[in-house]
Amino acid sequence: MKLQRVGPPGEEIPVVTAADGRTYSLTALTDDIDAAFLAADGAGRTRRALAARALPEIDITGLRTGAPIARPGKVICIGLNYRDHAEETGLPIPPRPVVFMKDPYTVVGPFDRVLIPRNSVRTDWEVELAVVIGRRARYLDSPDDSASVIAGYAISHDVSEREFQLEYSAQWDLGKSCETFNPLGPWLVTADEITDPQSLELRLTVNGEPRQTGSTKNMIFDVAHIVWYLSQYMVLEPGDVINTGTPAGVALGLPGTPFLRAGDVVELSIDGLGAQRQTFAQA
Repeated sequence: MKLQRVGPPGEEIPVVTAADGRTYSLTALTDDIDAAFLAADGAGRTRRALAARALPEIDITGLRTGAPIARPGKVICIGLNYRDHAEETGLPIPPRPVVFMKDPYTVVGPFDRVLIPRNSVRTDWEVELAVVIGRRARYLDSPDDSASVIAGYAISHDVSEREFQLEYSAQWDLGKSCETFNPLGPWLVTADEITDPQSLELRLTVNGEPRQTGSTKNMIFDVAHIVWYLSQYMVLEPGDVINTGTPAGVALGLPGTPFLRAGDVVELSIDGLGAQRQTFAQA
């Protein structure tokens, strides 16, 4: 199933696209796709309601697509998780996952406008596979337990300001937490539809020019390891989002390639998870 939220910012309604390609309203089951919905077996209840034909069909043509999660409690990011990306940035291959946090208020819809911060000259792109947590996870015994706490997957655009990130502080958060810096969606695709999260192709273009092409099979730390590892240091809650890293092809690693400017259009996609498109504007 593909869970989605549509409508103006702050007024989104929950919907689901079923295997038949039709879209159905979820308002009879929940007010929103949020932590409470996921924690209460929202995906299972949706599946059963679809099977019982208990959900009304809805036409969402022309409606804005919001982020598929109402407001993540946490956005946790894994840096340098593709060998080719670590190499292009001149940084060593990490022996353990590199973990940093991103302000949850950066999360916006997949087609929303993204704002280049004031005084920014190095705003960069990063296509990433996002993991959405569906059940509380603390001290998982092994990576084999990770699948049981994953609600599904989505496309995440981990927009970054490299000067803020790498030169202004010992932490990366300043360059990662600017407003609108995490378009998410269009869908939360439930985990049962993604049989192997380590075999997905990722793509990103800037103004129609290919910049990133990669595969999740090239992650240094796979999804199962990341979820298990994080659970050893923090409690993962339903609705939390994990950005799992980006492949090579970012502006930081391409000398002479311009960083993003107002008017630039970035398009990104991941197999089975849909596509995004953002126009960048000056804050």
